[in-house]
Amino acid sequence: MTAITQTTHSRTTDNHHLLIIGYVWPESRSSAAGTRMMELIRCFRQQQWQVTFASPAQRSEHMDDLATLQVECHAIALNCSSFDQWLAQQQPTMVLFDRFMMEEQFGWRVAETSPQALRLLESCDLHCLRNARHQALKQQREMTDADLRSDMALREIAAIYRCDLTLMISDYEQQLLQQTFSVPAQLLHHLPFMLDADAIVKDSTTLPTFEQRQHFITIGNFRHEPNWDAVRYLKEAVWPLIRKQLPDAQLHIYGAYPPPKATQLHNEKQGFLVKGWADDAHTVMRQARVCLAPLRFGAGIKGKLADSMINGTPSVTTETGAEGMPGELDWSGLIAQSPQQLADAAVTLYQDEALWQQKQQQGFRIICQRFDQQALGPTLIERITQIYNQLEQHRLANFTGMMLNHHHQRSTRFMSQWIEAKTKLADIEKTAESA
Repeated sequence: MTAITQTTHSRTTDNHHLLIIGYVWPESRSSAAGTRMMELIRCFRQQQWQVTFASPAQRSEHMDDLATLQVECHAIALNCSSFDQWLAQQQPTMVLFDRFMMEEQFGWRVAETSPQALRLLESCDLHCLRNARHQALKQQREMTDADLRSDMALREIAAIYRCDLTLMISDYEQQLLQQTFSVPAQLLHHLPFMLDADAIVKDSTTLPTFEQRQHFITIGNFRHEPNWDAVRYLKEAVWPLIRKQLPDAQLHIYGAYPPPKATQLHNEKQGFLVKGWADDAHTVMRQARVCLAPLRFGAGIKGKLADSMINGTPSVTTETGAEGMPGELDWSGLIAQSPQQLADAAVTLYQDEALWQQKQQQGFRIICQRFDQQALGPTLIERITQIYNQLEQHRLANFTGMMLNHHHQRSTRFMSQWIEAKTKLADIEKTAESA
């Protein structure tokens, strides 16, 4: 690991330049991950920090317009030394990796080219937990510790150790890392969704009432496997049980990037309506009476359930769906597990106006006490500032991270240089053949 030569007292939080290396370009209209990234960018820009967003992913027509926030955008290449040259010109004081895969790809390059830059990791969700639950579901059994201790966990937790601070969207996952994998608390920071609680509570007085709403809604990016599984689960197991009790009810299914296999599930007679993209998720959410989110696996906290609370739409979900969101507070809807329990809960919440109103208010309480940006934003900046100003001591206390950085730089560098050389050779051979 490259030694830190700059003394602590000379470091300053003024004129920060934050480089974000994105797994994808943010799409807040498509996914909770995109919304989360835009929350972070706005928080950093409010500090008047210079923010640059770079990604090896292809740009999308649905990506957010970062220029409106005065964020510079750059395309970068995997396994290419051009990134090193560009990074040396940028001279960031902080680098945020969007998910552990980006830290694997670019972390060693950042550590070598900009060793004094604070390295942050946005976990998005704990991928090894989501993967472990998925594998257990496929085999129709409970998840075990053996499922958790996977190759993915080794990679993900190594990335956490190599970074100076990892942002954890779920306090459940933060506790899991500390208790199951013994990750030090000083490397983790709990940061759920950052919402404008005051504005949400103020706008709640103008939301449609119980009587003005009708039907059920579910929403989620179809490219995210837990969402697609939930749609199929609704179609096959849960929705038929709801329709038996509410024969005129409809389920409106929204989500970005619906594949043909999803649109083919559309059935007017069954009230199972696959609507695909929503121009405005908040508009369609506030028109519905109940949000259904029967998630059988997954991780992190769920954007669709945050949206349901924002728009005063009580939800029916599973323990996995609600995980990490209410803390010690009651849920803003009902939690159930089996298809019949989920269906009964959905029908009860749909018909019981007093219960519905109670759960709606509970959603606003969760937002105010758990997701208020006025409390979460300053706490995040304070934590980052504290570590930045004591970076040398912070890294010396993380010997495991120093060790992993030492070996990662060497092994990943040689692999990346081999891939780069192989690509250049292939290009030369292709040029020679066409000459």
